[in-house]
Amino acid sequence: MQLRDSGDRYGTVSRALHWGMALLIAWQFATAGARVLFEDSPLDSFLWATHKPLGLLLLVLVAIRAAWSLSNAGHRPAPLSAAAKIGHLAMYALIVVIPVIALMRQYGSGREFSPFGLPLMPGFDGEAIEWMEAPASLFHGWLGWLLLALILGHILMTLVHRRRPGDEDVLRRMIGKR
Repeated sequence: MQLRDSGDRYGTVSRALHWGMALLIAWQFATAGARVLFEDSPLDSFLWATHKPLGLLLLVLVAIRAAWSLSNAGHRPAPLSAAAKIGHLAMYALIVVIPVIALMRQYGSGREFSPFGLPLMPGFDGEAIEWMEAPASLFHGWLGWLLLALILGHILMTLVHRRRPGDEDVLRRMIGKR
């Protein structure tokens, strides 16, 4: 088992963070989809209850992943192109910005937030803080769908590089096969 990254593939920790976050992000899109398509249904109620806590968990995991990436700097597989590097940076930026503005909205609303039973925001009485709520109300959903588009592009390009003659099979770097 190779814990750390190398020049030709990602280590166990990087792969676990990647695939774990991929599953959580897929779940987040399932909760958003259920909210749009089946609003006020039992499915919506079940899934939506997990959206905020798992969004916070994703924010924590991206911080851990960034720290892990920095500790592996110079030992990771190189990006195939500038476009790949920019695409990855855009995905990471959205994975940070989307939950941050959601947390701003949560705090600005004055409602309590206790993910996983941990009192993160106690809530407050009085008027909501509009300047904190407005950006997330305006951008949270749209940025989420933009992230989905980037993720689909990421998956598509992985398949293109896997199948196109002469290209490097980048999926092998992340699935762990030598």
